[in-house]
Amino acid sequence: MKTKFVSLVVAGMCAAAPAMADLVIPNLSYRTGAYAPGGIPYADGFNDYFALLNARDGGIGGEKVSVPECETAYNTEKGVECYEATKGLGSLVYNPLSTGITYQLIPKALVDRIPLYTPGYGRTSAANGKVFEWVFNYPANYWDGASVAIKYLLDENGGSLQGKKIALIYHNSAYGKEPIRTLQDLAVKHGFQFVEMPVDHPGQEQKSQWLQIRRDKPDYVLMWGWGVMNAVAVQEAANINYPMENFIGVWWSGSENDVIPAGAGADGYKSLAMHGTGMDYPLYADLKQYVYDAGNASGNGDQVGSVLYSRGVYAAVVIAEAVRKAQELAGTSAINAVQMRDGLEALEITEERMEELGLPNFGQPFAASCVDHGGPGAAMLQQWDATAKKWNLISGFIAPDQDVLEPLIVADSEAFAAEAGITQRCN
Repeated sequence: MKTKFVSLVVAGMCAAAPAMADLVIPNLSYRTGAYAPGGIPYADGFNDYFALLNARDGGIGGEKVSVPECETAYNTEKGVECYEATKGLGSLVYNPLSTGITYQLIPKALVDRIPLYTPGYGRTSAANGKVFEWVFNYPANYWDGASVAIKYLLDENGGSLQGKKIALIYHNSAYGKEPIRTLQDLAVKHGFQFVEMPVDHPGQEQKSQWLQIRRDKPDYVLMWGWGVMNAVAVQEAANINYPMENFIGVWWSGSENDVIPAGAGADGYKSLAMHGTGMDYPLYADLKQYVYDAGNASGNGDQVGSVLYSRGVYAAVVIAEAVRKAQELAGTSAINAVQMRDGLEALEITEERMEELGLPNFGQPFAASCVDHGGPGAAMLQQWDATAKKWNLISGFIAPDQDVLEPLIVADSEAFAAEAGITQRCN
């Protein structure tokens, strides 16, 4: 299908191109390699929402939006190359969809004064706006997710996990390691045994880990996986007849592409959810009218309505709303990256606004501030119905345990501030 978005991939590298509009929001995507099952739907949803705004509304505040796309293959070095190749276009904000890339871009964002928006991923302690002026990860972060999973299991076990064994099977990278410290502290607080089980990139070899799970019989298995790792893990769990209702992935391990390959064996698998599921939202009617039917869907147009497509849409919604706020604060429609940062920090998204946007009861309301770049951190649980081939929400939003998380965020962010020579603000 046709697309209005520009590919900046030239001979496997990113190359700068002229900006097509006043509002430039690059899409650091990955449509190739072992992580494409996650990267493709997210990139498509991200692109399609901005295509909708251009076609239906003439852009944002009268300014058309350009979304130059650069292929990173989920590779940190390529991600940095894409950033360097596109920042000169007048880029307003980056959403790299990679914790590894995010870690490398944080110091660059400080120098270049270009904000990063990393919803549900990246450096968790960036939630502390006193230290991380240029990074935003609302509405939730990895440590929130780990806490929500444990709170859900507490509810499932009458309020006690004493003596239970909980394993974490995780991608052996900065991403997969993010929840470990939180889970260690939660294990001490709630008296469960915590077992760490790393899986090396790209995640296709997991036989030994699942043999260990079959032998040790943990009561629950949590997963921080991505790309092909997720589908392999679900299949391996099915192969050893692990009870799928006791297997819970983070929100990056809960897409259709993670469970469909295992067929009936995936039935009952659960994951965290940052937002609602499916296409039963008015926004999708507008996407159909202005984007899909016009032949302008991103990619092949075959990911529409999937969990990660909707997450890409959600990220674009938040960025677009921050653009509107930035335009309001700056008194101009043609904002720059510094003004975009101000919009991200002053952003408030209410349920009423989500309804106006065509996404009622889709995501949690939040309000950012100088101090709070992380949002409320709540998440829901969803469960896979293999017969209907759909995700069903099985809980409302569950709030994380801030008594555990807040000291961890403060300690980690203050350590970064000391290392980077950052003076804390918001005093």
